[in-house]
Amino acid sequence: MSMKPLAFRMRPRTIDEIIGQQHLVGEGKIIHRMVKAKQLSSMILYGPPGIGKTSIASAIAGSTKFAFRMLNAVTNNKKDMEIVAAEAKMSDKVILLLDEVHRLDKGKQDFLLPHLENGSIVLIGATTSNPYHAINPAIRSRCQIFELKPLEIEEIVQALKRAIEDEERGLGDYKIEISEDALSHLATSSNGDVRSALNALELAVVSTEKDEDGITHIDLATAEECMQKKSFNHDKDGDGHYDVLSAFQKSIRGSDVNAALHYLGRLIEAGDLQSISRRMLVIAYEDIGLASPQAGARTLAAIETAERIGFPEARIPLANAVIELCLSPKSNSAIMAIDQAISDIRKGISGEVPDHLKDAHYKGARELGRGIEYLYPHDYENGWVQQQYLPDRIKNKKYYAPKTTGKFEQALASVYEKLSKK
Repeated sequence: MSMKPLAFRMRPRTIDEIIGQQHLVGEGKIIHRMVKAKQLSSMILYGPPGIGKTSIASAIAGSTKFAFRMLNAVTNNKKDMEIVAAEAKMSDKVILLLDEVHRLDKGKQDFLLPHLENGSIVLIGATTSNPYHAINPAIRSRCQIFELKPLEIEEIVQALKRAIEDEERGLGDYKIEISEDALSHLATSSNGDVRSALNALELAVVSTEKDEDGITHIDLATAEECMQKKSFNHDKDGDGHYDVLSAFQKSIRGSDVNAALHYLGRLIEAGDLQSISRRMLVIAYEDIGLASPQAGARTLAAIETAERIGFPEARIPLANAVIELCLSPKSNSAIMAIDQAISDIRKGISGEVPDHLKDAHYKGARELGRGIEYLYPHDYENGWVQQQYLPDRIKNKKYYAPKTTGKFEQALASVYEKLSKK
């Protein structure tokens, strides 16, 4: 058997062998069309580790018969790229898989750009970072950007079975009996990372003694032992982290307690109390807001408790607060009101402060007409008197549109309506 890992050996040789990513490589889809027409353009493939970025690149090369080279934007230098460029000049075209393309420095980038322009090098950049955030626009503008998705459990099971049966590159020389539970565990616990699942399978097979009939039996216990501890895949500096934070807030906004607790659990497992705290406070005022103002204070108290006691106990006050936020009435009237006001200001929809509201606490203010006609509300019944506060240009503008989802804001709405009528 080759000393190279099973995941490496089982890389697809042509586009038709790729498992998963059918939204890109399936019949009639964009990459499949490129390969079929042999009209390749540079591209950036991004997504989590182990889901097929390198596999797609090598399969494209195998299907088109173009030369294929692999470099890393960090560890390989400009000289390595010059060698690839020289080969491209001799063979007309080279497919270059450039891993960690988001780390490409300016010198290497400037060298590559003319070769991308004339098509002698077809760049396939691989990255786990969102290219719209992390990749230089000069490179990005010359590439099509494709997002890869984690493989489904059924697709990883398919890849495992293919490896078990393949006698040339896989484990077909072994007589393997693997339980459905073991297959399911390898596929499920890999979190969409087929590389991890394949390498765990190989470890299970080569480290298990054969029985008297030469059969290697892989059961659930063996799979659990050999599967790399990857029950949770969350890079708190990566794009996936912000996706989880987004899903966390949207689940609370949508009053889905179970989804919110799930995403809270993922954030807790990532150990990112700071992001949890910040997002929960934002939610308390943006999404619950005036429908239940006390939720903000209680959320802050829960966060302060969590920070004081630390994990793992911190999960308890956080869970209490998240459940309350989910099941609280919702109102975004405050954020909508201030955002509309700010929007008007940025558009130049404003005006001069009325003279009676201007500062009158300095010598000469009276001579300028500052504050002279101001009516002090506390001098009137119920602490209110009718007078103009907005600039003349927008004196009838209304920003606050109350919602009646909670009793507190219902009371505010009643007062607001009475004052508006006056």
